[in-house]
Amino acid sequence: MAVHDHSHRHLGFRFPSLRRTGTAPAHAGTTTVAATATRAYVVAGLRLLTGFVFLWAFLDKTFGFGYATQSGKGWIDGGSPTKGFLGGVAAGPMESTFHDWAGAAWADWLFMLGLLGIGLALTAGIALRLAAVAGTVMMALMWIAEWPPAKHLSDGSPSMSTNPIVEYHVIYAVVLIALAAAGAGATWGLGKAWARLPIVSRNRWLL
Repeated sequence: MAVHDHSHRHLGFRFPSLRRTGTAPAHAGTTTVAATATRAYVVAGLRLLTGFVFLWAFLDKTFGFGYATQSGKGWIDGGSPTKGFLGGVAAGPMESTFHDWAGAAWADWLFMLGLLGIGLALTAGIALRLAAVAGTVMMALMWIAEWPPAKHLSDGSPSMSTNPIVEYHVIYAVVLIALAAAGAGATWGLGKAWARLPIVSRNRWLL
């Protein structure tokens, strides 16, 4: 019986040469650049969509497109952007305070200017830090007005709250803060040009 010795025939197998690993960093670098670009586009898209949410709210409440604000009851027609929402607050520690604010001219102007300013800032990609601060304050007040922790309204009816802490106002606030922290205005926006303005260069809080 013939026995074949293959002890010297394994030389066809080769371990990867350490001298060829120089190609890996180049590939990794390309992947990193592509991933960074993708993240920038995703964040920019989120910024634009969030900006449209605020701009649409402003436009609908101003002109009464028939969605959240009925036709003929827009701000331009003499309606109040805050009367319905604040007047309908039925839970929480600031219920009576919000009722007092409902329909007040100063409340209408602050609310509408806030919606417009935040919407324009996000859409243009400028003053995102200011937009984040103003938007967070606005979302906090609206959270208090809806008061998700309440299981029942002041009249005893169920509040229908789906989450006692985290609901959409909290999510919007976190998104605004994240967009500002990420410098989301540099892509698909005027963020870079805005940052080069002398007044912004001297006051970084305007970024």
